[in-house]
Amino acid sequence: MKIRLLFQGDSITDAGRSYEDPHLLGEGYVKYAAQYLHQAYPQVEFEFINLGISGNQTKDLVARLDKDFVQIQPDIVSIMIGINDVWHHAEDRSWIPDEVFEQRYRMVLDAIRQMGAKLMIIEPFLIPAEDKLFFREDLYKKIEIVRKLAREYADVFMPTDGLLCAAFIGDDPLTFAADGVHPTAKGAEFIGRLYAQYLAPVIDQFL
Repeated sequence: MKIRLLFQGDSITDAGRSYEDPHLLGEGYVKYAAQYLHQAYPQVEFEFINLGISGNQTKDLVARLDKDFVQIQPDIVSIMIGINDVWHHAEDRSWIPDEVFEQRYRMVLDAIRQMGAKLMIIEPFLIPAEDKLFFREDLYKKIEIVRKLAREYADVFMPTDGLLCAAFIGDDPLTFAADGVHPTAKGAEFIGRLYAQYLAPVIDQFL
């Protein structure tokens, strides 16, 4: 059994991956997700492809739809996107209108639906670093849009923001991401382990 799994997103997915060889997955949650999936499904021949690009927003995924989605022909696509749609507009609070964010994200999801690939949506998150707490003014609304789109399009949805909040009980949130956005090794391993657990029912459908 062969499964081609495409990881898409921004710097959290990119995490230093190779731009020459997308099978070299970087040092983020993608690396850990691949390890856990290999352990859970030794009988499956996975092809893991990481095409996350640092700094990307939803508009960039729209621009990359043909080359980095359709032409890859994945069996499963996972997407974690949205924090840069907030962060890149935070300095002067020139937030992207919610309807524009939703339209862009929906264009990506419509293309995946037409491809016939299974879809995992991973909600954006913010770890409570003091200098970024005000991002929540906009991020809360964007997360709600992602959750709404997941109900409509996703085969599986990972509520990362809430799962991280639960993990912070009895722990220091900044040990998961010192700057509030980019996971440490601890944060990346946590997300990667959850990724494998949440994706398992979709993998099982291929077996």
